[in-house]
Amino acid sequence: MPQAIAETVFDIFYLGFALTAGLTMLIKGKNPLARKAGLMAFILGAGDSFHLVPRSYALWTTGLEANGAALGMGKFITSITMTIFYLILYSIWRQYYGVKNCKGLTGTMWALALIRIGLCLLPQNQWLSYRQPLFFGVLRNLPFAVMGIIIIVIFAKEYRKTKDPVFRFMPLAVGLSFGFYLPVVLFSGIAPIVGVLMIPKTMAYVWMVCMGLGLYRRTGDKVTAHMA
Repeated sequence: MPQAIAETVFDIFYLGFALTAGLTMLIKGKNPLARKAGLMAFILGAGDSFHLVPRSYALWTTGLEANGAALGMGKFITSITMTIFYLILYSIWRQYYGVKNCKGLTGTMWALALIRIGLCLLPQNQWLSYRQPLFFGVLRNLPFAVMGIIIIVIFAKEYRKTKDPVFRFMPLAVGLSFGFYLPVVLFSGIAPIVGVLMIPKTMAYVWMVCMGLGLYRRTGDKVTAHMA
């Protein structure tokens, strides 16, 4: 019961924040970048809800294992939406900093995303089982991790050049999200307590959404300054 209460309260605040922030930026954003940040935040919250809502239901009712199929399907949907999240974040990077002549990098990001989604679609993932095979858990996250590394490098590189404060901590937030997530992928099957790392991992994503809100709050002239 304490776990059910704690997780449910946390999930309500997290999903409420991500969805509200996303819709606010989508509806009220006065430039394409702000609306793109809103779409990114909304996809984050909407995708995670497919996993977190069934998880809360399971904790309050018959338990996690008895609801393995719903949890697995939610995890599958979240895997797809998180891939889209990073594609949008990459697009924000290109547009915000006015980066041109990066067809190779763009192609790499799209290729990694398609490989990741293709791997997620394989039946060997056994999404409807309570415990999915570790091998495919690692395999489908390899291209995802490479996408994360690319995001870290490109945002860090642009900050060193521009010293612009909006995305100053994006490399750290992305690095923390993967740092907390990968141990869960590798060890949660044998040590369920490792799953608690999903809380700081989620907070890292909240931090990313807050950076998107920082972009939304800037005036149109400031937002487009890097695109000149």
